[in-house]
Amino acid sequence: MVSGTAITEDVCQVEAKRLWNAISKDSHNLLPKALPEIFASVTLLQGDGGVGTIKQLNFTPANKDFSFIKERVDEIDEEKMVYKYTTIEGGSLGEKLSAASFEVKLVPRKEGGCVASWICNYETLPGAQLDEGKTKEIKENSIAMLKKIEQYLLSNPNLYC
Repeated sequence: MVSGTAITEDVCQVEAKRLWNAISKDSHNLLPKALPEIFASVTLLQGDGGVGTIKQLNFTPANKDFSFIKERVDEIDEEKMVYKYTTIEGGSLGEKLSAASFEVKLVPRKEGGCVASWICNYETLPGAQLDEGKTKEIKENSIAMLKKIEQYLLSNPNLYC
């Protein structure tokens, strides 16, 4: 069993509060619209989006690795714009990973926009290993998804204001 962390950080042109409203409060509606090639749907299974909410993210057939992930919202800090969640079922859990938790943090920039960071803490199952190529791919995919969300919000300037 190996514990690890994957961290990505990128500058986003969208104002921090607007991006925060989109991803922390309405991701169940936003993701299938901004990333229809990846997400078929997102369903709130329990809760209203706040702490304790359980979401099921259903992927399109384009994702060959798995069809869904269930996540639990662990923390929402409006003031610091920190959103924490844990994968509780699906994805690579039970195949390669025994645990995976995430933190999304947005920091406003004086110049406009924000810095978005995404931290993934994981533990592999005994005998399973994540190779460096897969870790790099996960990081690249998270930045690519952020960029698509950014473009969606820039092309829809009245959303999440």
